[in-house]
Amino acid sequence: MAKRDYFLLVDTETTQTSLVADFGAIVTDRKGKIYNQCAVLTRGIYDDFVKHPLFCTNDSEEIWSKPGQERRYSVYQNMLENGTRMLASVAAINVWLAKVKEKYNPVLTAYNLSFDQGKCANSGIDLVQFDNNFCLWYASFNKWGHTKEYRQMILALHAFNAPTDLGNMSFKTNAETMARYVTKNPRLEDEPHTALEDAVYYELPILVAIAKDTPKKVLLNPELAFDWRKVQVRDWFIPK
Repeated sequence: MAKRDYFLLVDTETTQTSLVADFGAIVTDRKGKIYNQCAVLTRGIYDDFVKHPLFCTNDSEEIWSKPGQERRYSVYQNMLENGTRMLASVAAINVWLAKVKEKYNPVLTAYNLSFDQGKCANSGIDLVQFDNNFCLWYASFNKWGHTKEYRQMILALHAFNAPTDLGNMSFKTNAETMARYVTKNPRLEDEPHTALEDAVYYELPILVAIAKDTPKKVLLNPELAFDWRKVQVRDWFIPK
């Protein structure tokens, strides 16, 4: 009998100070069965609203605006009150991770792995202990990002990023857009940007779709990293 492959799928929501406020992770197999999960707000980071406020910008995305930040705090407060989140120390998160490592020895992944690894490292959350890892974004970009079917969906959804000041315009390959593609559900709502829920309802379907027919050695050695130059609208959408 072939040895079962396990994956540790991690997602984080962060602060203005580049630390992890909301840590979510699931242990899953190739079929998407969840064996264990963690969903906590980081004690000493999330609850230090003055020193470590939730990430906020002045860009056009409402969720990252100042009013959006206030609503995100309200969502998390409701989660604490209804028991879907608890405050946990970094040490407690690391104890959970060590137990996961010992029991499952999973392959670590995340959608934009380098981002989550960096913010976890800043916070003292130990992801380095996992021997094998791959970026789910890179893997899905390699598998579907330039297919005709994916680009047809991009057109149907008008899933284009705003042009930069230099006039560069790219099409989207973020988790919610990729999840719409693999689930064949173009009406899938935007991510709530809460760590566990993003992992379970958006990133896990992508992982299952990739893992079902991709050998482990291919997952661990992607052909290409994501490069914004490779998703320029001018190169892939030609007017008739």
